[in-house]
Amino acid sequence: MTVPGDPHPKLRAIFLDAAGTLFHLHEPVGDTYARIAAKHGVAAEPRALEKAFRSAWKAVPSPVHPEGVPPMDDDRSWWHEVVRLTFSHGAAPTNSGAIPQEVFEPMFADMYAHFANADAWQLYEDTLPALELLRAHSHNGPHLRLFVLSNFDRRLHPILSGLGIAHFFEQVLLSSDVGASKPHARMFQAALTAANVAASQCLHLGDDERCDFEGAHAAGMHAFLVARPEVTLLTLAEKVLQDEFPLAPSAKTPT
Repeated sequence: MTVPGDPHPKLRAIFLDAAGTLFHLHEPVGDTYARIAAKHGVAAEPRALEKAFRSAWKAVPSPVHPEGVPPMDDDRSWWHEVVRLTFSHGAAPTNSGAIPQEVFEPMFADMYAHFANADAWQLYEDTLPALELLRAHSHNGPHLRLFVLSNFDRRLHPILSGLGIAHFFEQVLLSSDVGASKPHARMFQAALTAANVAASQCLHLGDDERCDFEGAHAAGMHAFLVARPEVTLLTLAEKVLQDEFPLAPSAKTPT
């Protein structure tokens, strides 16, 4: 049955990625790492740390969770290895050899805690208008449910609250809770279970082609990529509500 004014009678749930889709870092990782490291007596140049971080991010294998068992440490050990590798390649030459454990451990703890604080992050300018538009539609028309589906860890909860957008979402689904990371099928199955609707009634929005678009597409969901500045969340929200693009799983961005 088609409800008058309903732009997509089959669309019932929208899943959104978090970092890179809803919000971004307030400053480059290298700047943050260098500033915190300096407080612990470790000299490091921000640009060198930024480069080393990007290499470490790719080099450290993604967390493996056998049979979908969530990690006991919320992926903290994974981040520990990323930061360790970052500083092993990005610290200043004056820091000869590995940083002593008694220095590294409290430094890492400060870094890990920093990124749990909403002050470390910033909403994209289009995020709040897009969420408000979708919420207004839900109030004035057929209910459109919003969820977060992210490879972030449990630090995401205080971040969403601190940024003032947690109330928009019915549920926040995290890889560290599911025991799998996008694009793994378990992650998207958890999303479908939470929404309790068919994949064809779901739309996933994110910024990563492999994790967000290909993963959602493989699960049978509709999927679109945010590609700022050309395609923003607000662009997508408007097109969802105005029926200006086909909900075809093969499309990456609306035209």
